[in-house]
Amino acid sequence: MGSGKDKSVADKLHRKDYEKLLEPMEEELVAMARWAQKTAARVLVLFEGRDTAGKGGAIKALSGQLNPRQCRTVALAAPSEREQGEWYFQRYVPHLPARGEIVLFDRSWYNRAGVERVMGYADHAQVEAFLHHAPLFEKALVDDGILLFKYWLSCDQEKQEERLAERADDPLKRWKLSPIDIAAREKYDEYTLAREAMLKGSHTAHAPWTLVDFNDQKRGRLTLIRDFLDRLPDTGLEAPEVDLPPLKGKLRREKFGVLEPIESFPMP
Repeated sequence: MGSGKDKSVADKLHRKDYEKLLEPMEEELVAMARWAQKTAARVLVLFEGRDTAGKGGAIKALSGQLNPRQCRTVALAAPSEREQGEWYFQRYVPHLPARGEIVLFDRSWYNRAGVERVMGYADHAQVEAFLHHAPLFEKALVDDGILLFKYWLSCDQEKQEERLAERADDPLKRWKLSPIDIAAREKYDEYTLAREAMLKGSHTAHAPWTLVDFNDQKRGRLTLIRDFLDRLPDTGLEAPEVDLPPLKGKLRREKFGVLEPIESFPMP
């Protein structure tokens, strides 16, 4: 009998299988974007979860084949001194989707119920006020016609530690490690308590939460995208036909006058 760890490795989705499963979903996502543009739908997706769970990869998987002028990602920095003196939700409002847009929040106003609570950037009264007002804020968004989706990505602490170590060892990923990420390593249980309080206060009929297991990030992406597509209205609009008649005459080669292209990268 193998160990649980051996089983998880054996069950892990391989890249070729993942790409094969993702491809038809990408076609559905492109059709969804056409539908959103034609119907003037406003789609808003919030990505929350554990550090290293895979929010960035999930966002890339969902948006990778979409027009970046229609589908954009919002990842706000820490609030400025002025923003700290505003209504808490105020700095998020300018980034909400307009007609035909799809907006993906890489973390959102739920920072207050997560990192701000756990790391002491918000006091108890501020967190309680947020949990009271968030459902009201979201009700206003939904009542105005915004299609709101809220995802929380989960992963075990063992997997989180593996990914943090990988980031620390890889110069290309080290930028993902912030001082807050390192300080939060010892607060896994505190984040669990914060998440449960967040769900209790903001999991509503008009704006429900969906939790997705991201111990296997590829499987998690497929799960999230499938859920997202299945919860949308029927978006199956046929792609418009594009007629490309043959050009007349011989096809031309590039000609240069003022400048020449730089030397091409050498072949191995």
